[in-house]
Amino acid sequence: MSGRSQPILPGAAIGVLGSGQLGRMFAIAARQMGYRVHTFSPETDTPTGQVSDVEIAASYSDLDAVRKFAQGVAAVTFEFENVPAACVEAAAAFVPVRPGGAVLHVTQNRLREKTFLASNGFPTTVFAPVRREADLTPALAATGLPAILKTASSGYDGKGQAKVASVDEASRAFADCGSQEMIAEGFVDFELEFSVVLARGLDGSFAHWGVIQNQHKHHILDLSLAPARMNAQATNRAVDIARALAEKLELIGVLCIEFFLTKKGDILVNELAPRPHNSGHLTINASRTSQFEQQLRAVCGLPLGSTEFFSAAAMVNLLGDLWRNGEPNWPAACALPDVKLHLYGKIEPRPGRKMGHLTALAETADIAAQTVLLARGKLQPVI
Repeated sequence: MSGRSQPILPGAAIGVLGSGQLGRMFAIAARQMGYRVHTFSPETDTPTGQVSDVEIAASYSDLDAVRKFAQGVAAVTFEFENVPAACVEAAAAFVPVRPGGAVLHVTQNRLREKTFLASNGFPTTVFAPVRREADLTPALAATGLPAILKTASSGYDGKGQAKVASVDEASRAFADCGSQEMIAEGFVDFELEFSVVLARGLDGSFAHWGVIQNQHKHHILDLSLAPARMNAQATNRAVDIARALAEKLELIGVLCIEFFLTKKGDILVNELAPRPHNSGHLTINASRTSQFEQQLRAVCGLPLGSTEFFSAAAMVNLLGDLWRNGEPNWPAACALPDVKLHLYGKIEPRPGRKMGHLTALAETADIAAQTVLLARGKLQPVI
């Protein structure tokens, strides 16, 4: 067996490209299992860096710094997918990067991602490329109106996208986004949004946490609950799609697939994220193996862990808006015995910024959702 097929054992250092909350929770899981963690990003005193052994602050375009970083670890993973390809290639010259550059290439660009899905027979909404303003009319003719216009790259949490009902609206949205490459997608009249978070190991093994239902506010995930309110047939169909996608991508690591369930009962793939995902945070408290421990196991070539749930669960995001009247009332939320608090170590709370989350466990997902929403409501400071 080649060195890259051998398991990476506790005591080794794992490198993380990126330094946000996903890297923080990965680092916590890794250190619990005896690994060291090195993080690389342009910032210092980051959520990941605060709990890592080594924090390197350098630009992703500083390839000499990337090479030096890679030579100090046994493998590299990432906590966000917009890492430049040259950075990944520089690291991969020295150690395994998991998931690999080919997965990043597909998922970094929405147009590439949708083309990959459609060309491989995965169900997705109708879409068309928009590279210049003249493309808008034929693109919207293909998708129908209303449509969703999105930047092809770098958008998240609703940034860089707009719902448009006419060519004139689309022209304004295109200009507002700097006339960069975009994708037009048919509007989906969905019954619910859900995700499947999965892991695929170095040996091709597959694990998943079932179907997680998601609710958004202002394009930002607000509430996730598991199990989702979906029938067994739809659940099994989604998991089958997830498994097939992981195999087609030859994934090693964790992948989140965001889906729509339409009012007609169809399942459509919306987006891919080749990393742990906000909707999977509830696995930290509710499952035998969290998505972050599973990422570590996959990246290190260890056997994947059990994804059995202890109970139903729900999670709510804590955005910077909660701080607008002062420090949130943490004791009030923590007084609820089935609620767990997770904060990300971010210094400055800003509106819309993810500062942490709450998770509740209960007999049913609906009860868990009621509990965790009640807990968040108690966080408002008394004025």
